Parts: sequence; C-alpha cells; structure tokens
Amino acid sequence: MAAAERRAFAHKINRTVAAEVRKQVSRERSGSPSSSRRCSSSLGVPLTEVVEPLDFEDVLLSRPPDAEPGPLRDLVEFPADDLELLLQPRECRTTEPGIPKDEKLDAQVRAAVEMYIEDWVIVHRRYQYLSAAYSPVTTETQRERQKGLPRQVFEQDASGDERSGPEDSNDSRRGSGSPEDTPRSSGASSIFDLRNLAADSLLPSLLERVAPEDVDRRNESLRRQHRPLALLTLYPAPDEDEPVERCSRPEPPREHFGQRILVKCLSLKFEIEIEPIFGILALYDVREKKKISENFYFDLNSDSIKGLLRAHGTHPAISTLARSAIFSVTYPSPDIFLVIKLEKVLQQGDISECCEPYMVMKEVDTAKNKEKLEKLRLAAEQFCTRLGRYRMPFAWTAVHLANIVSSAGQLDRDSDSEGERRPAWTDRRRRGPQDRASSGDEACSFSGFRPATLTVTNFFKQEAERLSDEDLFKFLADMRRPSSLLRRLRPVTAQLKIDISPAPENPQFCLSPELLHIKPYPDPRGRPTKEILEFPAREVYAPHTSYRNLLYVYPHSLNFSSRQGSVRNLAVRVQYMTGEDPSQALPVIFGKSSCSEFTREAFTPVVYHSKSPEFYEEFKLHLPACVTENHHLLFTFYHVSCQPRPGTALETPVGFTWIPLLQHGRLRTGPFCLPVSVDQPPPSYSVLTPDVALPGMRWVDGHKGVFSVELTAVSSVHPQDPHLDKFFTLVHVLEEGAFPFRLKDAVLSEGNVEQELRASLAALRLASPEPLVAFSHHVLDKLVRLVVRPPIISGQIVNLGRGAFEAMAHVVSLVHRSLEAAQDARGHCPQLAAYIHYAFRLPGTEPSLPDGAPPVTVQAATLARGSGRPISLYLARSKSISSSNPDLAVAPGSVDDEVSRILASKVGPLCPQDVELAERLNASLAFFLSDLLSLVDRGFVFSLVRAHYKQVATRLQSSPNPAALLTLRMEFTRILCSHEHYVTLNLPCCPLSPPASPSPSVSSTTSQSSTFSSQAPDPKVTSMFELSGPFRQQHFLAGLLLTELALALEPEAEGAFLLHKKAISAVHSLLCGHDTDPRYAEATVKACVAELYLPLLSIARDTLPRLHDFAEGPGQRSRLASMLDSDTEGEGDIAGTINPSVAMAIAGGPLAPGSRASISQGPPTASRAGCALSAESSRTLLACVLWVLKNAEPALLQRWATDLTLPQLGRLLDLLYLCLAAFEYKGKKAFERINSLTFKKSLDMKARLEEAILGTIGARQEMVRRSRERSPFGNPENVRWRKSVTHWKQTSDRVDKTKDEMEHEALVEGNLATEASLIVLDTLEIIVQTVMLSEARESILGAVLKVVLYSLGSAQSALFLQHGLATQRALVSKFPELLFEEDTELCADLCLRLLRHCGSRISTIRTHASASLYLLMRQNFEIGHNFARVKMQVTMSLSSLVGTTQNFSEEHLRRSLKTILTYAEEDVGLRDSTFAEQVQDLMFNLHMILTDTVKMKEHQEDPEMLIDLMYRIARGYQGSPDLRLTWLQNMAGKHAELGNHAEAAQCMVHAAALVAEYLALLEDHRHLPVGCVSFQNISSNVLEESAISDDILSPDEEGFCSGKHFTELGLVGLLEQAAGYFTMGGLYEAVNEVYKNLIPILEAHRDYKKLAAVHGKLQEAFTKIMHQSSGWERVFGTYFRVGFYGARFGDLDEQEFVYKEPSITKLAEISHRLEEFYTERFGDDVVEIIKDSNPVDKSKLDTQKAYIQITYVEPYFDTYELKDRVTYFDRNYGLRTFLFCTPFTPDGRAHGELPEQHKRKTLLSTDHAFPYIKTRIRVCHREETVLTPVEVAIEDMQKKTRELAFATEQDPPDAKMLQMVLQGSVGPTVNQGPLEVAQVFLAEIPEDPKLFRHHNKLRLCFKDFCKKCEDALRKNKALIGPDQKEYHRELERNYCRLREALQPLLTQRLPQLLAPTPPGLRNSLNRASFRKADL
Repeated sequence: MAAAERRAFAHKINRTVAAEVRKQVSRERSGSPSSSRRCSSSLGVPLTEVVEPLDFEDVLLSRPPDAEPGPLRDLVEFPADDLELLLQPRECRTTEPGIPKDEKLDAQVRAAVEMYIEDWVIVHRRYQYLSAAYSPVTTETQRERQKGLPRQVFEQDASGDERSGPEDSNDSRRGSGSPEDTPRSSGASSIFDLRNLAADSLLPSLLERVAPEDVDRRNESLRRQHRPLALLTLYPAPDEDEPVERCSRPEPPREHFGQRILVKCLSLKFEIEIEPIFGILALYDVREKKKISENFYFDLNSDSIKGLLRAHGTHPAISTLARSAIFSVTYPSPDIFLVIKLEKVLQQGDISECCEPYMVMKEVDTAKNKEKLEKLRLAAEQFCTRLGRYRMPFAWTAVHLANIVSSAGQLDRDSDSEGERRPAWTDRRRRGPQDRASSGDEACSFSGFRPATLTVTNFFKQEAERLSDEDLFKFLADMRRPSSLLRRLRPVTAQLKIDISPAPENPQFCLSPELLHIKPYPDPRGRPTKEILEFPAREVYAPHTSYRNLLYVYPHSLNFSSRQGSVRNLAVRVQYMTGEDPSQALPVIFGKSSCSEFTREAFTPVVYHSKSPEFYEEFKLHLPACVTENHHLLFTFYHVSCQPRPGTALETPVGFTWIPLLQHGRLRTGPFCLPVSVDQPPPSYSVLTPDVALPGMRWVDGHKGVFSVELTAVSSVHPQDPHLDKFFTLVHVLEEGAFPFRLKDAVLSEGNVEQELRASLAALRLASPEPLVAFSHHVLDKLVRLVVRPPIISGQIVNLGRGAFEAMAHVVSLVHRSLEAAQDARGHCPQLAAYIHYAFRLPGTEPSLPDGAPPVTVQAATLARGSGRPISLYLARSKSISSSNPDLAVAPGSVDDEVSRILASKVGPLCPQDVELAERLNASLAFFLSDLLSLVDRGFVFSLVRAHYKQVATRLQSSPNPAALLTLRMEFTRILCSHEHYVTLNLPCCPLSPPASPSPSVSSTTSQSSTFSSQAPDPKVTSMFELSGPFRQQHFLAGLLLTELALALEPEAEGAFLLHKKAISAVHSLLCGHDTDPRYAEATVKACVAELYLPLLSIARDTLPRLHDFAEGPGQRSRLASMLDSDTEGEGDIAGTINPSVAMAIAGGPLAPGSRASISQGPPTASRAGCALSAESSRTLLACVLWVLKNAEPALLQRWATDLTLPQLGRLLDLLYLCLAAFEYKGKKAFERINSLTFKKSLDMKARLEEAILGTIGARQEMVRRSRERSPFGNPENVRWRKSVTHWKQTSDRVDKTKDEMEHEALVEGNLATEASLIVLDTLEIIVQTVMLSEARESILGAVLKVVLYSLGSAQSALFLQHGLATQRALVSKFPELLFEEDTELCADLCLRLLRHCGSRISTIRTHASASLYLLMRQNFEIGHNFARVKMQVTMSLSSLVGTTQNFSEEHLRRSLKTILTYAEEDVGLRDSTFAEQVQDLMFNLHMILTDTVKMKEHQEDPEMLIDLMYRIARGYQGSPDLRLTWLQNMAGKHAELGNHAEAAQCMVHAAALVAEYLALLEDHRHLPVGCVSFQNISSNVLEESAISDDILSPDEEGFCSGKHFTELGLVGLLEQAAGYFTMGGLYEAVNEVYKNLIPILEAHRDYKKLAAVHGKLQEAFTKIMHQSSGWERVFGTYFRVGFYGARFGDLDEQEFVYKEPSITKLAEISHRLEEFYTERFGDDVVEIIKDSNPVDKSKLDTQKAYIQITYVEPYFDTYELKDRVTYFDRNYGLRTFLFCTPFTPDGRAHGELPEQHKRKTLLSTDHAFPYIKTRIRVCHREETVLTPVEVAIEDMQKKTRELAFATEQDPPDAKMLQMVLQGSVGPTVNQGPLEVAQVFLAEIPEDPKLFRHHNKLRLCFKDFCKKCEDALRKNKALIGPDQKEYHRELERNYCRLREALQPLLTQRLPQLLAPTPPGLRNSLNRASFRKADL
C-alpha cells in the first residue's frame, strides 16, 4: 500500500476514535486511578468492559483492493468463494427406489414420495473444515504430524539417567588412565597420560578474531537451520474435555436399525422323512410380551419331498427361497427368544396323532418299520395332493438368544461354537438414539459375539387349544425356569441346524422387507438373505427416510361354537379388494416360502376339528400408494373336509366379514372384533363396516363379534395419528384448493378452513411423539412453508406465521425431548441437525447460486444449528430469517434494533438456575453469531457480541456465582473464535492507530518507563503488546479472548482453577489450529497472525508469580526480576507485589500524571493471594508464549524490548527461565517411569500432590476443587449431557504403552525441549541486541547470562548445546567484564557448566564446551595477563563436579583437557606470552584431581574409605580455602546421604570456621566470630582450620575466597545448615552453641524475623533436651576398634581405627558388614575376622589373607573429667579416649578361678574427637594396664554396690529392678557370688605388705555393699504389696545369713595398718593403675 494511502486510512480511524478518546480521558482524570489490571488500559477502557469495535466492513472498503498481493492478501480478505450451495444425491439403500409408479397419487402421498427421493441441499462453507470446530487438533492428528522428526541426542539418554546411580562406574575405570594405586603426588605419570591422549576435533574458526556482529549473524543463521515449522505440533494436543466449539457435520438421515443378527437355517432332519415341513422364525421379547419382528418363512425340504406339492405349486419366486434372515434388535435384552414354529400340510387327525410317528419311530429302526413308513408316505402323498394348499400347526421350539451371545447356553452346541468371546459392546456408537437401553439390558448386546452354530434337537408339539401368543409367552417364561414343565413333555426329536452371528456391515444378496434388492446385489440369481422388519419393543424415534407402506394382518381367534352345521376344520382366507368383484383382489399379499412372491389370497393354518380355533398367523401386505374408500380386506371362512367323500366339496364357505381400510380419509388399524355374516355380503357393502346390520343378512351368533383380528401398518405415508392426519389433510386441501372438502362429519369451505387450520396447528402439540418424530421432516417442511409462503384463501393472504412458528417450536421441542438420549455433547439433537443440514429447503425457488448468497443460503445456514430446545431461541432465529437482508450489509434501523433486542433477551436465562439450559443457550447463541459472521455485515455481528458482553458484565455484578457466568462467557468467546476466518475477522496486518495523547505532559510520565531509550516509548509498539484500546478495537475477537485470559489470570479472579484451565486451553487450541492451517504456513503470514497474540507476552509476564515453579528443587530459580529492579526497597519481593512500573506496563503505556504514588501504596501482597496455576496450565501457557516468541517479527520484539522498564525486563527473563525449566527433557527413563500416565497429566498430578503434602490444600478442598473443575455449577449430576460419550472423545488412556510409543514420546519430548530452548535463545539474542546501548546493561546482561547458564545446566540436546555454547561465547567475548569484574557467581557457574559438558559422552558437545572453556581462559588472560580467576573457578568446579556427580566420565573429560591443550599450542596470537604454559599447568593440575577422584570411584561402595579420600583431598586444599570449602560441603552432602547427621553438621561447622577465619583476616567486626577459636565449644577439632595463616593467604589476591560463602551471609547460611544437621542428629546442645555464634550476626543486621525463628528453634531444642534428659531416648553412637592386618589392605595395613557406628549396632552387625564388604572386594576365603581382642602377632598370620580384628569399645573418662561431663550428652560428645577390657589367666585361658582371674584394660586415644568430619578416626596412642585378681574383685564389688545404689535411689522407684539386683546380691548364688569373693580374698591376711592396701580396700567395699543391701531391703519393704511379703522375708533371711558369714571376715584388722607407713610405700601405692581402676 502506498504510504499516503496507508496514512489516510490511519487518519480515518483516528477521526473515528478521537472523540471517544477525549471522553475517556476526561472520565479517567476525574475518576480515581486504581492499580488493578481490570481498570487500566492505555485508552482507559477497563478490561471488564468491551471496547467499541471498528466497523469491519468500513475498514475493508477503505483498503484498496490490491493492497497486499500474495498470501498476505488472502489473510486480509474474505475469500469470494466462501459459501456454496451443493446438491448431494440422496443415497438409496436399494438398487431401485421402490416408490409407487402409478401417477394418480393424492397430494399427501405425492408429497411423501417427493420427499423420499429428492436430493439433499447443503449450504457449504468451503473453508469451514479449517476451523477448530471441524478439524480439531487431537492426539491422533498430532501423531500424524509428528512423523519424520529428527532424533535429538541427549547426554542422559546416551549415558543412562544422570541420577540413576553408579551403574556404569566400572567402564569409566577401564580407561581412566591412572594405575589403581598411583599416589596423589605422581604428577609425572599423569602428565605422560595426558600427553598421549587423542584430542577431540577443534572448531575451525575459533581462534580467528572476527567482528562480534559477524559472529552474531553466523550464529543466527546456524540457529535458523532445520527448525520445526510448528512448535505446538510437539506439544500434547489440547485437552479433550474442553472443546465447546467442536462440531461435526451431522450424518445424513438414514433408516434406523438396531443391532443386527444374521440367522442362517442350514438343515432340518427328522427321524422319519415322509412329508414336507415348513418353518417360521420370529423374535419375541418375554419381558415386554411382544413379538419384535415379522415372520421369516423358510423351507428346508429336499427336492423329492417338495415334489409332493407339485399339483399346488406355481414356480417359486427366488425371494421365497431364502434360508437366512437378518433380524434387527433395537433394545437388546436377556429376555429375547428366537421362536421356531414348524407347520406341515393339513391331514386328517389332530396334532397329537400327526406327531405320534415322529415321536415313536427312530431312524435306526428304519428297516424294522419299513411297512409302517411306506403306509405313512402313501397317506402323506394323498394329503399333499388333495390338501396341499392348507397347513396345520405341528411343533415349535425356542432359542434363548442371551445364552448364545454370552456363550453360556445350555443348548447342545456344535464344537465350533465354543471358546472365548469377544467383549460385546464393540460398536455401540454406530446406532444413534436407541442406545438408551434400560439398566438391566446393559449387560446384553447382540453385536460383537462369536458366531455360533446350534443344533436344536427337541421340539414341542403344538397344542390345538394353546396356539395364541399369550400361551407362547407363558411357555417361554417357563422355559427359563430350571424345572420347566416343558422338560417333562415327550419331545418331537429332530435336528435343526442354524447359524447365529452378528450381521456383517454390508451383506450381499440382501432383500429389504419390501423385497427390493439392497446394494450390493451382485447377481439376481443368488439365493437371497431377507432383512426382517423389526417391531421395536419400545418406541423408536427416528424420522422416515424412505418409502414404506406395509400392512400386517393378525387373525387371533374365531368362535363358531354356535354356528350350526358341519363347521369344524376352519380356514380363514384373506384378500385385499379394490372393489366388490372377486376379480378385484390385488396381488399384494407377500408369499411365504417356496411359492410366488405375491398372491391374491392367503389362508390361515387349520386346527383339526375345532369350532373355535386360535391362530398365530401373520399376513403381510403391500399397501397400494393410493388407498380409497372402496379398498377393504375381505375375510372368507371355509370348512375344509379332510376326508374325500363323494359329493362333498373340498372347501365350503361358512362365513364372510370385511374391514374397509379408510375411514374419514385415515387408514384404519388396530384390533377389531368383527361379526361374521353367513351369507355373501350384498353389493356396495365395502363402504360400510360389518358392524352395520344390513337388512336381510344372516349373522353368526346374532351379529355378535366372533372374529378377532388385528391390523398393524408400518408406513412412511400414513402417520396413523389423528392430529398429524388432520394437519396434513388441511395443508393439502389448501394447496389443492379443492373446496368444499369433507373432513369427518364437517364440510370445509374457504370460509372456515383458516380457523380449522389454526386449531390444527395448535393441536400438533398433542400428537404422540413417535409418529411426530417419524414425520418430523414433513411437518417442519409444511410449517416453514406456511411461514414463508402464507396460503391465499379467496384471494386473501392468510398470515399463519405466528401459529405456524409456535407449532414449529413445539415440534422441535418434542422431537428434542424424545431424542434426549441421542444428543451430542452440547445437547443438540442429531436428527434435527441432519434435517436442517440436508433436507431443509425453502419452498418455491429451486436452489441456484447467482452472484452473492441468495436468501436460500443465508437462511439455511442461519437455521443450521436450530436444535436447541428453547422456543425463545427459535424465535430469535426466525426474526433474523424473516428480516435479515440477503445483501451483505444490513440496512441499519429497526431490524437491527429488533435483532439486538431479541439477542439481549437471551442473556436473561444465563443464570445458574437451569445450568444445562444456560450452557446450551450460551453455546447456541455463540454458534448463531459465528454463523452470521459468514453471512451478514460483520460489524453488525460484532456489535451484537459487544451487547451480549455488556449484559453479562452487568449480570456479573449481582451474580451469586460469577465463576459460572465467566465460564459461559469464556465458552462463548471460544466458539466465536473458532470461526474459520478468525484471523481475517481480526483485521490483521493493519497498523494500529496510536491512542491520542491524553495530556501534553504525557512524555514526562513515560520517560521513567523506558529502560533503553531516552525518548518516550513508541506508543504504536506499546499498544500492540498490551491489551490497549486500539488493540482491542481493531483485533476485536483476539482482544476478547486475551481479555478473558487476562481477567482469569488476575490474582483475585473467582473459580480460578477452572477458569485458568479454560482460558489457557482456548488460546492453546487456537494456536494449534494456526499451526496446522495451510493458509498460514508462510513465515510472513504467521508473523502477521502472531501479532494478534502479542499481549500474551505481557499477560504471562504479569502472571509470573503464580505460575507453577518448574525450577523448584536444588536449582531454586533466582528471581531475575528482583535482581534488576532499581526500586527494590519499596517493593520487597518482586514475585509477590506489583511494582509501579509493572503496573504501568499492565496499564498499557503512559499513566495519568500523579498516579505513580497511588499505585505504589497498593497493598504489598496484591498478587500473593492469587490462586497458583496448576503445572499443566502453566506449561500450556508457556507453550503459547513460546509460540508467539517463535512466530512474531523479531524486529517488532526488539522494538518492544527497547521500551520495557528494568523490572519488566527482569520479569520477561524470569519467564524465559521458567520456559526452560518447564520444557526440560526428562530422559527416556522418566518416560518408562511414568508409563501409566500421560506426561502432562503427571506433571499436573505432581503439583497437586505437592500441594497436598505441603498442606496447602486439604483433601476435602481437593475434592471440592476437582468437582468444580468438572463443572463450574456445583453439582455435576444434573448436567447429564456432559457425560455422554461424544464422537470425538479419545479412547481412554491405555495404561501400558508399548516400547514404540514410549520411544515416540521421548522423541517428541526431546524435540519440544530443544525447540523451546532455541526459542528462548533467539529471544535472549534479541534482548542482548536491545541492551547494547543501555546504561543499565550490566545488570540486564548478568540476568541474560543467568538464563543462558541455566539453559546450559539443564538437560539439553546436543543440537541446542552447540547453539547455546556459541551464544555464550559471543556474550563473553562482547562483554568480558560480566565475568571478570563483577559477580564471581557467574564465572563459577559458567565454569561448572562448561566442565560438565567437557565430560559429556557426546563428542560434539565436548568440542563446543572445550572451545568455550579455552576462550574463557584466553579472555581472562587478555584482561589481566593471568587467569587466576578462571583457574580458581575451574579447579573448584572440577572438585564439586567430581564430588557430586555419580556417573561422571573421567575418560571423556581427559579428552577435553587434551583438546584445550591443543588449542593453547595452536593459538598463534598468544605464542609469546606465558599463557600456554599456564594453561598446561592448569590442565595437569586438573588431571591430578581427576586421578584422585578415580580412586574415589573405586571406593564408591566403601563409605569410610570414600570419606577418607574426600578428607584427604580436602586436606590437600588446605592452602586454597574455596576448594577446601567445596570439599567440606561435598563431604557434608555424602554424610547426609548416609544418614550421619552429626558428621554432616561437623563438616558445616568446619566450613563456617574456615569462612570466619577468612572474614577475621579481612576486617575486624565485633559481631563476627574471631575465627576458629569461636567455634571450639562446638568441637575441639575446629582449630585445625586455623592453618590458613596470613603467609599462605592474602585475601586480596584475585580469585581467592571469591565464592558466595565467603561473606557474612554465606557464614550465616553455613551455620544455619550446621544447626539443621545437629537438630536432625539429636545433638540439641550443640545447636545452642552454633546459634551463640549466629545470633550476634543477626542482631547486628537487625534481622528480627530470623532472630525470632532462631529463638523458636532454640526453644524446641531445649524442650527436647528436657524431655530426653535420661538419655535413653537418644542414643548417639556405638564405638568399635577395628584393626586391619595384611598386605592386601595397602595403606590400611596395621592401622587401628575407632569406628563410630549408628546407635545400638551389635558387634555381629559391623563384623558381618566389614567381612562381606572386603570379601566382595578381595574374593572368597581371603578375609578372616580375628575373634578375640588379644594383641595380634603379625608373624603368625598368613600373608595371602586379610585379617580384621573388631572389638567393642566404650568412651572412657578420667575422674576429674566426670565432674564436667554431667549429662548424657556430655558423656557422648567430644570423645577422644576409649576403653576395652580383656580378661585372661596366666595359663592362657580367658576365664578361670577367682584367685587366678586377671584383666587387661586397654585405653585408646584418637587423633580427633568424635563426632568429627569422618566416622572413623585413626588411633594415635595406646596404653595398657593389667589388674591382679584382687583388683578385679575390688572392681566387681564396686560395680555391684553401684548397681544396688542406683536401684535404690531410682526415682520413680522400680520394684522389679530392685528385686532383681537384690536377688543377685544376697541370694544364695552359685559360684563367684559376693560370699565366695570374700572367702577367697579376705579369709587370710596377705603376706605381701604391698597387698595390704588392696585387702583393706576390698574389706571396705564389702562393708559398703552390706550397707547398700540393707538400704535396698528397707526400700523394697516399702514398695511391695501383701502378696510379696513372704518373698521379702526370704530375702531378709538370705541377707542375715550373708551378713553373718561375712562378719568374721570383715572384722579382721591388718596389724600393719596400725604402724606408721614408710614414705616410699605410700608413693608406690599411688600408681596410676589404682587411680584408673578406681572407677
């Protein structure tokens, strides 16, 4: 378009809106501004109000026609061929239509015939198939489009899942390149290894210096290659529960069938074969007591037997030779029987006599009975010749169909019918309305069973007096009982073989009930199969679609008992007479079997010698098209003489009667009881009924009714309903103009026909439903004709419009109600829809297509969904029909107002009283307007939509259930947007008119909003990206949709869960549609389409805080927004509150002056209250955001990004970060794990589960929410139609997927993850381009880099990593200061990511990662001539990588190191510097660390050794605090994993001490710890961290202590972690010590929130200490000494350790564990456990074996220590000394007699105090003491005394324990009791004066012992009950005995003690051994 024209166009729009803008602005200025999104937008129209749309037609006209040629032009203009009218030939089932040929048809028949043959008229919207309503995106179509995706290579698939454990550690050891036992210092060998490795391929142009722009350009072109065109094809299809807009073209009307069964009669064989037997099959329903099919006649006689009837037979027609029949069952039930009746030729004798031979004679006796048989054959031959035209009843049987179907039948079956069955409900959906089987029938289905061949062997003979249907039903009911009476009867034995199977879809050689050939009918000579007409058990509602006119006659009974004369063998003859002459009988009676097709007469079977026979006969007649007054049925009654007597005629007429077929122009049907005349009826009898007593006639039984007969018609010409009959008659009278006309008794003239017609219209509502539905097409046609072409009576036009319209509404309502069960998901009735789509046509004009759409099309399409029930809705449509102008533009005026008014009245019912009605009305209205968009002035339709919205808005304010209304509005919008020309309707590719500037000062307010440009943001661009007024005006429908989304996502929106899902699903399904629409395949076109969704970016950005946080977990996502926010102080957490500039962004541009303050004063938690989105909704919303970012014009995005404020940009980056997290690839294993659920569902459930676990929602709320999700209207039970299975429903998710399906899922998911990440990368590049000139670029680039780093850190495909690493290199080369000046975090992160990728198993990833790492070093070097920072970070990264990643591949990392070396060697630019040398040093150092880690890998299974190695590595980093800290953290992690919380806590304390030491060096703050010393109360081991002294570390040196932990905040974090671990380990006292260091820091920072939390935790800790004071409740650990002996152990040989094991570990457990572990390591029969604790003599050991000695040890404290170690905790913390005792005797045994029992006490001291940062500590000192026997005795007695004292003083007292100790002390014990000890050691005074002291001490011990026993007895006496008195006395007696025995021993005095002691002796007694023994 030329610029000038474009401008003019813009001006035009401007003029339109300027006034509006002015009004809005003044309104805005006067009102108070509010911070809610609802009330702000750049034009001031709140989101809750609908803007006035542009006039669509005007805009189109103002656009010059050739403006944009090419595909864009098609986007803008409606196609000229949008509508077309098609004539579709009506499909006819039969080869010939079967309609009457004769010309003289009356009007009604003619109308019917015409209706059944005319073609369908279809108004076709040529592009409708592109709409989401008709070709939805489903899982199946998605899978089709996903074919041919490339496979993305992922690291975790290449290596097995990252977290899958050390399963592949063995293979990594293989090529690890270091001998197993290389010590850490063997640098030489590792250098040699590295030199010999092969490098990966180098990136060719890496070392060239290229301009950054060129690099960017090259990267971009590479990124653009091989990208999938449609993003959403990779995302799961939209949810199947949501699509309200789904429609399907109705099926063309077709004949109704139930479930069809094919029955084939194969053979019938009796014991004797003497005469022809004829069969009849029919279905009967016992429960309904109804015959449910017409009869099928078959003849299985052999040709020779048939020959007996030659005299009577004409040549049989082929249609009568059928032996198979197809039965239709609409209502399958377990009560249906297939009844088989047999007849034979009439013969003399009653039925029993005739059956006798069949019962008696057996086939095996044929020879014996030869004569009898011969005789019988002769008789049969005679009867056939004479009576061949008459039949008699013979026998019957029945087959219970349910048994066949369920294969549980009791009948004798052929073997081939056994076996399992397919499930029955296979093709339920094929048959519409009649599926509504009642609950009992559900189990029964006749459609999917396995074919069965039955042999029926037992027949029951017919009984003459029990032939009626009533008797038959009694028999059938009896048959189902186990003790059936029929079983007792003697059967007629025969063999009838029949096949029963489900009928095939299109069987060949099939005849319709009218005997017409049904397609396909390959050869007219083939034996046919007959379709048997069904008489459904209950009503079937289905419109007639073909001509059918059948009459069935059922004679029931005849009573000639009072008739005189010989009348016994009675036969009734039926004839269809057109007049009274005998020759006027028509051949319209269908033949039975083996006879002619049609006959002029037919007879009932004869019951021998019965004057009042009953009949079961059915006569089927083909009614002539025109039935007149003279047509009647004539019944003639004959007496048949069975014996040939001379002079006696074969048949004698004995009575006559008749039924006239028309009465008052209506067909007569129903039951009749007719009198029978003895005489031939007189002339002209046919117009009267036999009830009229004609003069001179004789009647049987005095003119009483003696003949009972019933007539049933199955006709698509005769409605058989008085109201319908009358209506049709009147309409046809009017059409013919045949006045006067006789109607019943009245005569109609032109004068009174109108009121009759009005009455008849009103009476239509009384018509019975079944015929009304059957004739609905006729009725609706006539009614439409009366509305559109009012009849002319006597030259006057009679306006019957209103009556006809109301009648139409009633008919529609009735049809709708009758067919309720068949409705589709939206409650539409498929039959009505089909009528409108195919059959409806306006009378008069033949459809044609002149230019423009003629009224025919408009109206047809307008009515096209007229199936909603409400009359009012119909009214709305009729008005539109009658008054809408066929031309495109409707002339404004009353008509429009009228339409608007009617539509307005529709919102009335949209209130939740009748939920279902509201939903349907809403949908119908939306579809109606959607259809109008194709037909009339679009601007007018938009105004109707707006009016509707306004009404809903006013209702919302007063609605009790706004969520329900919002849901309805959402669905309304969704349906409107599903229009196939949705994009065109939004006026795309058309520049928005910028909003007029509301005030001159606007620039001053906007200047703060733009980050990058000094000038104000471009309002045009801004309004394109916000839901601004201009945007919503021009892109009207898109505006509505996105507004719905924005409102639903508001924090305070109601019913959030459901609305989120609905709104997001609506956008998602639209975007999916665009992706699959061929019209939008080109990128330029798609960019235009994407412009309609740009505000989605802002909406998602503002919803960010409530999106599901996919980045949760270890890598908690950093909030980039808050990082960038300049105004953090006033704002707090950006995630939670609305910042002014963000609010401004929401507002869509400039704010009114002075409003800034009011916004920022908004509540601080504005959006916290909002309901979080589920994982599924969040993921879908993010997918839509990515779609917009992928398809929008990059230049446009760039201009938009330029105008964003800093926090907005931060939010945008956050959003991109979240996109990466949401679409991260989970790995194939994950797919196998969540096999049972589809992926998105599981994500959603995970979120729900987390919510439930975290307790944010209770189970009840969860249930309520789930039910709400189903239906916003509360109780879902009354919304029945929601549940009905709809035709597009997916098959329910199968639980187990095949391997292929899982492969496919992983393939798609991999592609999605890659594409999502690449879109994020593209967007980041756009942001970087924008930022180049900005002043705030550092912070933004930092945030961008964080997102890039996150993308490099998550699981990504090789393809993405190539591009991601290229972008990272470009970023670093353009902005090196990002990494090397500011934040070390970024550099550390980057190094870690790069190193991880350097160890990838995929070579392309390694190539790019090593290139990136090399460039990073080079850049760092170029800035400062050394790259200490990168060196440091890389070393740290390697350490943490190695410490944390389990299946890390050293082999591959080594190759990358070699590659980097190669780059350094080849880099010409830096040849002269020391760079290459430094790189080499670094590489070798890294290689060494790797070698150590290989060793760690080997000991992966040995936790102690692993921790030792980590400890050793950490020790190695003593001079490098960052790395030591890293390894301490690694160790803590490992301990926590193993459950060693105390050790993990110690690691954290050491780390904290390290940091404190560093901080103390840096600056001296009062509140900070002084260094390690401050921590020594927590653990004495901490002092080793002070090794970092000034000479090793100068804190200012580049790259040292630069991690985030070396700050006050870091210290706080470490201490908090330590406290957490201590709490978990139950060491609450240590928690207090940790907090003593932490609290001063928090106090200095005035962090009262944290202080409150800390004191809370302290309170908990102290409370727990109080409750667990005795110490039994927490057991801290058990200690063992473990010694290793043998060369096999390498470093460990002859080392002794103390192991700390979990509490209550038995010696056997640790022994078993170590033995098992080392056996696994060294092999069987190598490891031996030394069972004793004696010193080990190495020389006696086998050098080939490994020996382990394990001893239980206890902590040991000196007496002075025990004064301080008061509590249980004190005695279990800070342990360095351990004790174990070994008893022995001089002769080598462990135990012996008292005088020779010695004891060795061994004290072990360890290097460090327990708990330490390891669980085993080396023993550094060992001291042994030997106790003599008397010293052993002293120790024993002291122990006993202590036990007594403890039991006595225990509070509360424990009587049982006391008694046990007492019994052990004073009871007459066995050997080595106290008494024996005394007798051994105290009986004699020792000779050696050195032992006097021991003797005396033992004596004192005994005295003390006796005193304690006395105390204990006293205490016991106080405690016992009366029942223990005797026991106590016994104890006392024992005590007295003991005291007496001890008395003499204790009173001895040592003479030496009285003499003065020489000084030397006292010193000698003061030996340590005594002191130690004095426990």
